[in-house]
Amino acid sequence: MSDASLDIVILGLTITSSWGNGHATTYRALIRELENRGHRLLFLERDMPWYAANRDLPSPPYGTTALYDSFDTLRDEHAHAVQQADMVIVGSYVPDGIEVGDWVLETATGITAFYDIDTPVTLDHLERGECDYLAVRQIADYQLYLSFAGGRVLEILERRYHSPMARPLYCSVDTTAYRPEAPQEMSWDLGYMGTYSDDRQPPLEQLMLEAARRLPEQRFVVAGPRYPSSVNWPNNVERIEHLPPDRHSTFYNAQRFTLNITRAAMRKLGWSPSVRLFEAAACAVPVISDYWEGLDEFFTPGEEILISRNAEETMHILQNLSEEERLTIGERGRRCVMKGHTAVHRAMEVEKIVLELRAHQARESIPRPA
Repeated sequence: MSDASLDIVILGLTITSSWGNGHATTYRALIRELENRGHRLLFLERDMPWYAANRDLPSPPYGTTALYDSFDTLRDEHAHAVQQADMVIVGSYVPDGIEVGDWVLETATGITAFYDIDTPVTLDHLERGECDYLAVRQIADYQLYLSFAGGRVLEILERRYHSPMARPLYCSVDTTAYRPEAPQEMSWDLGYMGTYSDDRQPPLEQLMLEAARRLPEQRFVVAGPRYPSSVNWPNNVERIEHLPPDRHSTFYNAQRFTLNITRAAMRKLGWSPSVRLFEAAACAVPVISDYWEGLDEFFTPGEEILISRNAEETMHILQNLSEEERLTIGERGRRCVMKGHTAVHRAMEVEKIVLELRAHQARESIPRPA
């Protein structure tokens, strides 16, 4: 930035535990790159028992991380930091997020922003009156809405919910952790990593499990927690309950292809790439994905990513794509990610958005001629 470095406070779901969420790896990479660019970061995390029992990075080596056990503790111990910060960011799914957001909006003197790592899900919850971490009234009060989804989502935020400024801040990949590894014998023909959700399970059944039943000679794997015992796993599908981030790259590199599945609310609104999509592609593993509007603005279908709509299309890819084509698509996907979807790119985008907001605020403060 041309301006001085920023003091940034982030109140997020978690940075210390990647168990059952995609927030931690996003925050880790973004904070590291913002710090590398000269900014000072404080991350405030509610100490929740399910993360406390599964902390794979209890003391992040970048920025400063502080745990708090209640809203009262947050208010009593960190009010000064929030008040003095150049920018305060409240993330989606923060426990007691509405109360936390009201306090931040009352306390902060710098830029206030809401960082939505789940935007289409948030909008769906807001429409149904079921969102417990963001109130409709707060969207107009946050000076900035940073969204994991772009496209028409930004229009909805600004026109329907009156956000002063909604900008995309898509997920990204940590290129120090996700990269091609030395050639090895492939463990699986197709893999998938993701926490169980009701809306992702039908496409997982359709795009992978049905293909696995029809291709008993091929090997499949699903990694992620919270899958119910009622799921009927084919015999050739291996299950891994949880993989810490330091094993993700090796996991992807052991697959011929990897599967990306998008949550229903994100497919509905489009322009919602998942962090797993960028991470797998950064490993030069060809991605087979469901389709959603806007996908072709991130990857070129057929060249940088493969699209499947049913078991037959998945089977066709697994059985008919040559090894040369497979490697070429994987490498093209990696080049695409490296050009525009790394944590370095996102840190630079944060700086650009801050400058844009400040310029807008300066224009608004200029008295109009009588």
